[in-house]
Amino acid sequence: MFDYETLRVIWWFLLGVLLVGFAVMDGFDLGVAALLRGLARNDEERRALLETVEPVWEGNQVWFIVGGAAVFAAWPLLYAAAFSGFYFAMFLVLLAFILRPVGFGFRNKLAHARWRNAWDWVITFSGSVPSLLFGVAFGNLFSGAPFRYDETLRMTYTGGLLDLLHPFPLLVGILSLSMLLLHGAAYAEMKADAVIAQRAATVRRLVAACYALIFTAAGLWLAFGIDAYSYTVAAITDGPSNPLLKTVTHGGSWFAGPHGRAAIVLGCVGVLAGVTLALRSAKASAGIGFLLSALLVACTVMAGGFALFPFLLPSSLEPRSSLTVWDASSSHTTLGLMLFVTALFLPLVIGYTSWVYRVLRGRVTLEHVRQSHSMY
Repeated sequence: MFDYETLRVIWWFLLGVLLVGFAVMDGFDLGVAALLRGLARNDEERRALLETVEPVWEGNQVWFIVGGAAVFAAWPLLYAAAFSGFYFAMFLVLLAFILRPVGFGFRNKLAHARWRNAWDWVITFSGSVPSLLFGVAFGNLFSGAPFRYDETLRMTYTGGLLDLLHPFPLLVGILSLSMLLLHGAAYAEMKADAVIAQRAATVRRLVAACYALIFTAAGLWLAFGIDAYSYTVAAITDGPSNPLLKTVTHGGSWFAGPHGRAAIVLGCVGVLAGVTLALRSAKASAGIGFLLSALLVACTVMAGGFALFPFLLPSSLEPRSSLTVWDASSSHTTLGLMLFVTALFLPLVIGYTSWVYRVLRGRVTLEHVRQSHSMY
């Protein structure tokens, strides 16, 4: 059995794996939904574009559900603080997630143009809003959330939805939106009919350039404009999960130390992938382009995680109340049991997902949509 410190690091890593998995797997679903009205010009094209994601979106969204469950079980203090403090933002995200399958299901119930246009806007909303809000929430991790604990570990949160909309989190939100639009465009370029794929290639080049610029600007702002949180004395890595047992200062750089340098390397890889995607020709391999996009998404998420380490959710009201890897976890026994279950089932999930995508390989063509439409 691993010791407590090692288990905490493992579960921090697994939380990162789940976040990366969600961003990569469900990110292109969100991007395609957000680009629905821009990439597809008529009803037939929109049906074809939607059919590229309809068979897989439910499985992809499982990464988000499992991520929430992992936070609940492995990091209960983080779950309580984040889901309470970001309540209205979470509500908007869940509303968008509910509207997406409703839009998929109801869009084709009637052939009336106004009916389908209305549901197309709903689907666009369901892709755009979560893509933006996930970035806003991530940006607020660096600014710190307005919460504190009293001596009995009762939490007080003093902010609201509008308090999350500071300039830097908004910039990170725009970064997140551009990243997932890029990911969706790269996926559409690989999976959609050639007519739609040509437009997706144009969008991919444009959004990739925007991503590279915004990511660079956000990195510079974080390096020189936002103070980091850090321990004033060495962390107690195997102690009880009580955030008030430490002393934290607010100052310095987020990119100091080995984890900060790892974040810089990952960020540079992400920007390089963005520049490459901005310069790639539409005639280049769409499959390679999608893999580059997936790498870009993964590096972006991991760069933020490494820059934050060991902090999970800093407190802007009382730095001592900030939640870290060392003081926000479940017990040693719980983490060990969960790791055993994860080691059994995660390979099965990955194997099944790989098989599904192998079965569903190939483009969704307009001819396929016409043939399927003629059957009903």
